[in-house]
This record gives sequence, structure tokens and C-alpha cells, in this order.
Amino acid sequence: MRPDHSRLTALLLGGAFLLSSASCAAEVGSAASIYTFDSQPFEQEAVEAYAEPEAPGEPAQTTAPVTTIAVTTTTTTPVLKGDIYDTNGNLLMYGTVGEDGSFDRVSAEGSRVAFANILNEASEGLDFVLEEKLLELNPTPVEGVEKSGQSIQLTLDANEQNAVYDYMASAGIVGSAVVMRSDGSLMAEVSYPSYDPELNKSDPTYADSLPWGAFSNKCFQNATPGSTFKIMSEVISDYHEIYSLYDDGEWTDGGATIVNWDHENTWNYPIPERSLYSAFVNSSNIYFAKVFDQIGADAALADLGNFFHFTSRIDCDFGPIDNNIEIYCDDDLRRSAFGQAYVRTCPIYLAALGREAVFGEMVRPFVVQSIMDTNSFGTVIAPGSASGEVIASIPENCRQGILDGMRGVASNLGVYVPGGYTLYAKTGTAETGAGDFLYIVGCAKNDADTGSFDNSAGYGGYGGSYIIVMQIQNPGDFDFDFASESASLYQGLVNVVLG
Repeated sequence: MRPDHSRLTALLLGGAFLLSSASCAAEVGSAASIYTFDSQPFEQEAVEAYAEPEAPGEPAQTTAPVTTIAVTTTTTTPVLKGDIYDTNGNLLMYGTVGEDGSFDRVSAEGSRVAFANILNEASEGLDFVLEEKLLELNPTPVEGVEKSGQSIQLTLDANEQNAVYDYMASAGIVGSAVVMRSDGSLMAEVSYPSYDPELNKSDPTYADSLPWGAFSNKCFQNATPGSTFKIMSEVISDYHEIYSLYDDGEWTDGGATIVNWDHENTWNYPIPERSLYSAFVNSSNIYFAKVFDQIGADAALADLGNFFHFTSRIDCDFGPIDNNIEIYCDDDLRRSAFGQAYVRTCPIYLAALGREAVFGEMVRPFVVQSIMDTNSFGTVIAPGSASGEVIASIPENCRQGILDGMRGVASNLGVYVPGGYTLYAKTGTAETGAGDFLYIVGCAKNDADTGSFDNSAGYGGYGGSYIIVMQIQNPGDFDFDFASESASLYQGLVNVVLG
């Protein structure tokens, strides 16, 4: 679902901020704690030939075993991939057979642009990732096709996908939006801008006219998360019973300076005993930097792994989520606490994190709802991915604090949700090599939702909660400096999802 080069791009985007201070450079190599899948070592096995001893006057002879292989050629009938449907049975992608017997994949009219960078092979999307399942022979013959694969129904909702895409296009939001149900199923994952996959196939010059990043699935592309990371830092502070710290708005130690976003408002500082709640709601960098500094790298990394599955791969049906955090010095550790330095993650993970903050448990994200008979949509061959599979959890005694904090942030944003829902949220302004990215991670929690949902009958009757993540990669177009300033755009996104 995600091209390998997109992960490299994500690292390059943050390249200008990787060496976070001069003091860090002096300490590199002294003590490194690294959790990353972005860079894998390449090992090449040495191959040596055996040299016979030289005879006088003769050159050395190199010998190697000679193997004769008999090749048998067999002809197999190719399998036409099955179809891909959304959760409501809307056809998203299907196969055709040409007059010459060649196969082609066609994106259905009406939703092909909104789905392009999460479905198509040009973006290494789901049609590529789920190819093995789509090529498994259908249990019943398909008319006109010698061999046809089975079909897949996704949890994604084409109506919501199109509506969110149209909203982002009309508002001019370059970035991504993720909508997750409380059982971990993805309802929408939208990247704007996108492209027309059919034009891309038919016109060799079409890609040249597209804006940068149109082929990327930004929902599944790692980037610096900024202060949304403080959702985890708040829980870690609570777990270690750190509830009050001195906050002077600007902290210099070891040659490196960390500032709060409002540090120029000198009348606010110092705050001798800033509370954990105040630090979270007002998004203090210094408070959480001091928390990580106080507990140390080993404890911070252990807590991130144990409570949030952040330091190890999360295998999902659409591909693996590989977060990144690297700590080479004290400054890296401190800046990691507010989602800078070497911290990288994707909006889909942030949706899973938002779900955990509100319900106390992280569930594995997924998109495969059912395996279907290509001859008869609605005839289920096999169930899809597990719904509500818990992969991490916040300690029971640390859950109320993060709930209160996210409720406080949502109240400050002033975003309205319909009756019967309560909004919990966290904002994040992330500095990257490509400029600032703005995030709002929110959960519109249905007050009656316990976090469990039986999806065996589909999502037609779903009345639960919605985790909604908005990422803005072009804040300059709106004259935004901080994520909190994008509340009106987030309100529009909430309106689209909740109707």
C-alpha cells in the first residue's frame, strides 16, 4: 500500500531537523537507542573461486563447479483478479479481458480519483498489496473468464471517501484525512491532491502535469507528528507520577534551547508549578521534555513500546506501520517528547492512538471486511480482518488524565459535534524540512459507545464513534502558524463525517 520510496521521502522531509543541536553532535555515538524500520542494512555475501596451485611457468587456473539444469516449460492459464468493493457494495475496481486475451485493471467511474492513491498499482495501493487474495480462484466459475479470482469487500465507504476528498479540494487542504471507526476499521483515508488512474494509463505525459505528491498515500506516509505525540507523553508522565514541573517558557541546557509555542508572551512565565493537565492542554514543550529527561531514554522507549506499540512493527492487512524514534543524545530524548527530532509516524497510526486515548486500548487498523464470491456479491467466502483486535493499552490508573486533557483541548478548539457525541482532541504543529505540518487528532465519541462493535453484518447500522485525523501540509496558504488556528477547517471535516 505504501511505496518504499515514500518512507525515504518522509525521512528526507525531516532532514533539516535531524541534528537537533550542536550539543547533540558532540554526543552522537555515546549512547544510542534506536527503533526504526526505515533503513535496513544491505549484506552482500562474498563469492570466492578456488585457485589451484601454480605450476612453474603456468598461470593460476580458477575452477568452479559446473551445474547442468534441465528446464521444463509449462503453460498455465493466468487468473483474472477479482473485484474490489466498498463496504456498501459499490464497485471500486475490476478486471477486463481484451480481444487479445490481455488483462487490464479498471477503476470504477465516480470514485476513482478519491481512491487512486490507496487502490492503484501506480501508488502500490490495495490492488497491489492484496493481489494474492484477489488471485485465489473463485469457488464458482465466472462467465466469460477461464480463471477468475475471488473479490474483496473493504471497510472503506465510497460515499464518505468522495465527500471528504471533495471537501479537502474545495477548502484547498493539501494533506490527508483519516476516518476510523472505534473497532479499528478505516472508513475513509483521503490524500489530496490525487490523480485520475485511467488518464495516467492512457496518457504517458499525464503524470508530468500533476502536483508533487499526487501519487502518494499521505495517510500512510511517515512524517514528524509534532505535539500529537504528547498524547503518549502525558500518559507516560502520569505513569511515573510526575504531576507538576517548573516551566519557564524557554529552557537552555547543554547548549540546546527548547521553547514553548507562546514563549514570547513573557508575562505568562515562569510558571513555578505547572500541572500535567495545564501542560497538556496548553501544549508545553518544556514540561514534557523535562519528563523524558527525568525518566531517561530506556524508560521512555519501554513505555512507548508497552503502552502504545510505538517501537515495534504493527502488521496490518494494508501493510506494516513502522514508526520511528532514534535517540543519540539528551537533546534528541527531550525533543522526542513533543514529537520532533527523529520521531516519525503516519496519520493512520495517529488515528489508532486517538482511539486508544479515548477508549484506553489501541486496536489494529484494518481495511478488509470480507472475501466475496465474484459471481455473487453478498456471498461471503471468508471473513476479513479481525475487528477490535487489541494490540496495546493504557494502564487503568492513567486513563482519566488523558481523557480530561483531550476534553480540555477540544473545548478550547470550539469544534461542535451533534448531541449524543463528545469530542476529545489534540493539536500538533510539526516542523519538517518541507515546512510546518499541522494536525488535529480527534475522536467524536458516541456517548453510548463502549468501543466494541460486531461487524459481521457490515457497517450499515454503525452508530459508534469516529476518530478523525486532519493533516495540513500547506498551512502557509491559510496564514496558519499553529494547528489550533485550523479549527474551522477541522469543523468542516467533522460536519462531513457526522452529517
